[in-house]
Amino acid sequence: MKHAVQIAGRWIGPGRPVFIVAEIGINHNGDIRNALRLIEIAARSGCDAVKFQKRDPESCVPVEQRDKMRETPWGYISYLEYRRRVEFGFDEYSAIDEKCRELGLLWFASCWDTQSVEFMETLNPPCYKIHSAAVTDPVLLERLHRTGRSLILSTGMSTLDQIRTAVAIVGTERLVICHTTSTYPCPPCELNLRMIRTLQREFGCPVGYSGHETGLVPTVAAVALGAVLVERHITLDRAMWGSDHAASIEPGGLEKLVKYIRIMEQALGDGVKHVYESEFPVMQRLRKSVPPVVDTKLSNHAEDPLQILDDLEILHSETPV
Repeated sequence: MKHAVQIAGRWIGPGRPVFIVAEIGINHNGDIRNALRLIEIAARSGCDAVKFQKRDPESCVPVEQRDKMRETPWGYISYLEYRRRVEFGFDEYSAIDEKCRELGLLWFASCWDTQSVEFMETLNPPCYKIHSAAVTDPVLLERLHRTGRSLILSTGMSTLDQIRTAVAIVGTERLVICHTTSTYPCPPCELNLRMIRTLQREFGCPVGYSGHETGLVPTVAAVALGAVLVERHITLDRAMWGSDHAASIEPGGLEKLVKYIRIMEQALGDGVKHVYESEFPVMQRLRKSVPPVVDTKLSNHAEDPLQILDDLEILHSETPV
């Protein structure tokens, strides 16, 4: 696997702490107060970054869908008007930037069109997320590549050939690839977590996981399989109006997820077999080949575990059968 990718001074890759992203997306429902509360929750939970979504409604909403009517918290309005209502502008993103700086949290966004990239460039984000729908959008991929910033590529609803084509456009030098399945919420049988290792072998760059399942277990399992970045949607309340809330984590769940990921990092170890010092007393009690005199001999080397092992080997060879 290639060297780690740097985002705002943080290295993301094997052997480094998992980079945990809380995706706020549009779960703020167009209210900056919700966004700021979610930022505070992410910071308090120990996340490394929060992520938003940025669209230019006139550019990214297909003409045939613009006038379709739907029920929303703002009443019965067109789909285009709904998209306008949930978008943040410069003032809101300035408030987001100020809050994140105050709390020591990174923030960035996934852009759904080139106009949004131009907008985000004025805010100097540390990186960009490439959402799964953009895997087959060469114009947007090329524009994001030309920013020169680190990129995080999600791979939902994409074939391996489509991913290869996208990676050929953006390159691997500053790329983290995220395995994901774009179903909200995603059933366990469609998570296919072993794709994390497939992507590692195929592209040789850091690989993460963007989860849309309910619950926490699969995300922690992704870390065990080698994910170096984890992203989950967060919400104030899963019952809130909006398409992403049902597959999101509430504040209490986010705190648990971060805790479980950090425990898993410690539990994975280095893959080298060790006899830990904490095992020596158990060894003395349970191994029949260690005679009672071991206590005296071992006490002479209490601070030297390697010498203790040598003594045990000698004692074992001296023990009559």
